[in-house]
Amino acid sequence: MKYKVTPAEKSTVKIAITFTPDEWAAANDKAYLENRKKYAVNGFRKGKVPKHVLEMHYGKGIFYEDALNDLFAEHYPVILEKEKDAFTPVGDPALSVDDISDSKVVLVAVTPVKPDVTIEKYTGIKIDKYEYTVTDADVDKDIDATRERFAESVEVTDRPAQNGDIVNIDFEGKMDGKAFDGGTAKGYDLTLGAGQFIGGFEEQVVGMNAGETKDVNVTFPEDYQAAELKGKPAVFTVTVHKISAKVLPALDEEFAKKVGSDSVEAYRAKVRERLEKAAASRSLNETENAIITEIAKTAKAEIPDAMIEKQEEYSMQRMEYSLMYQGIKLDDYLKYVGQTRDEYKKHFEEEARRTVLNQLIVEKLIKELKIEATEEEVAAKIAEQAASVGKEAEEYKKTMDPRQTEYIEGDIKVTKLFDYLQANNEMTLVKPEEK
Repeated sequence: MKYKVTPAEKSTVKIAITFTPDEWAAANDKAYLENRKKYAVNGFRKGKVPKHVLEMHYGKGIFYEDALNDLFAEHYPVILEKEKDAFTPVGDPALSVDDISDSKVVLVAVTPVKPDVTIEKYTGIKIDKYEYTVTDADVDKDIDATRERFAESVEVTDRPAQNGDIVNIDFEGKMDGKAFDGGTAKGYDLTLGAGQFIGGFEEQVVGMNAGETKDVNVTFPEDYQAAELKGKPAVFTVTVHKISAKVLPALDEEFAKKVGSDSVEAYRAKVRERLEKAAASRSLNETENAIITEIAKTAKAEIPDAMIEKQEEYSMQRMEYSLMYQGIKLDDYLKYVGQTRDEYKKHFEEEARRTVLNQLIVEKLIKELKIEATEEEVAAKIAEQAASVGKEAEEYKKTMDPRQTEYIEGDIKVTKLFDYLQANNEMTLVKPEEK
């Protein structure tokens, strides 16, 4: 077997694999032995028909496809291993037969490969640096949200409904005096002020008393999902059965202990620490995104479709997981929007193209700047992860998959790269609210 690799269009390589007559004959014999039981010829027991007889009855090329598949499966991985320093495949090859005869067979694989990226400039650029801070108001807001989760619901009988209350209601919606699909419900619990219903509905329920019935006049927004209701006025007859108010627990030592702290002060400190970690992470992520976005403006790469499609599929999977978390099946959602999976996947095309280009830029710069992860740095990261789960580093290492170590090495390299880029560009601190 001989092969020749030549560059092809749009980040692909053409691999022409030539097999000798002996290799081709052996592959056909193997295909015959593996598939002869599929064929029958009068006068012979099934599976015992000689190869030349099957070729006479079914044609000389009866086993060609299987023979070619066997040869490709055997030799293609070997070629990729030999050429691993020359190119990196990023998708399945397109196969064709260039020549086929008793004297030789030439099988051609056009393989999409990771493209090179040209980066015009990556230092000396003016780039925004983000810095999020945590205020006392942020801490209070987080604590209040936790108290909301522990709130008790108490029935209210001495006043009308107000924002924040939960009202149990019946409602019937009509348009031009006729009820419409999805506009009627009984015993529905609505949190006033939460924005669950269309604009104007909840505001008109505020002020109603238990046992009261009234008409609520609203207009559906122009971008409403149901086409027959877009921009149309409607009247909902609403009856309030019950009003309940949320009573938040007092912020005292008892509550602090309930959420895992010894005192209110310790609880506030823990909340602040968590928020500050999140703010630091957000600051770093948005700064790194700003850096790579600026560099990408002058970067060019001929990205093969296989890489874009793979990233699109990854985005679809993330969306599917997000919908599952909300109790929605992707197939049901696609029916709702009237699109197939492939059609909807195209929504992610531009995002996928940007993501792939950014990944290529990061890889290229790490290689160009010769950034490495030392053994000491990897060991320190492993020890940090081990401590987070209450284990000794050596014990933790025994449970690690090799891919975890690769991920740690990659993470260290990326961190070093962005440290370098921050140090070598004109970083301007901006207030996030200004953006």
